[in-house]
Amino acid sequence: MMEEKVISEEEIVDMADFFKVFGDPTRLRILFVLWENEECNVGTISEKVKMSQSAVSQQLKILRSSRLVKFRKEGRSILYRLSDEHITKILQLGLEHYDELLG
Repeated sequence: MMEEKVISEEEIVDMADFFKVFGDPTRLRILFVLWENEECNVGTISEKVKMSQSAVSQQLKILRSSRLVKFRKEGRSILYRLSDEHITKILQLGLEHYDELLG
């Protein structure tokens, strides 16, 4: 059994903000593209989610500020990836839960 932990109001609000980022279908599509492809540039992501590069860039900015994705520069290109294995686990658990709901 887990040790009892008192969760502060600030932690609750921060966690709610964290999960809100997952609540947007476009951002979820981008996260799944990065999960499946490990690393992509904006052009590849926009092709896979069938959106303009500027729209994808706006969503990537939110994902970066929420620390869900990281990026690195390779020449003139910027490559995006999931920030760590926790994000992968959240996506996996979300899919597993969804599959269980469908039964």
